[in-house]
Amino acid sequence: MTADPPDAFDVALAALRRKERTSAELDGWLRQRGFAAQEVDGALARLTEAGELDDRRFALRYAQDKRELRGWGGERIREALAAREVPPELIEVALEAESRDAAVARASELLARRGRSLEGDAERSRALGFLTRRGYEYEVAYEAVRIAARDPAPHH
Repeated sequence: MTADPPDAFDVALAALRRKERTSAELDGWLRQRGFAAQEVDGALARLTEAGELDDRRFALRYAQDKRELRGWGGERIREALAAREVPPELIEVALEAESRDAAVARASELLARRGRSLEGDAERSRALGFLTRRGYEYEVAYEAVRIAARDPAPHH
């Protein structure tokens, strides 16, 4: 007597315990493993109902982690969440979790940790480029450069 193959719910739950995923990611992951659309839909509904699968929670945690651990700005977070197929309204919720002032403060701190001079136009321009590449909106990056240039961190 052979054991029944695991169902989509059990496989998905095990996968979520290893790594948090979005609904879209988990849907594609299960389908790649040969589960039928109806079984996948049922498993995703059960996981959502049980609180194991929550795209809002995922978006908020992801955004917070990328801000704190990688120093990412809102635009870069927006692109990464969109690539993971998080619904646009949940991306906005995740981005609204950080105020503009907090984003400016985080960007200013990044510049201070970088420890480069911001005395000349070329240095300020490079700093602005650095922050916009990290996903900070231009206005936030500009304000952070202004603050960092005005209040340079003491060098050791």
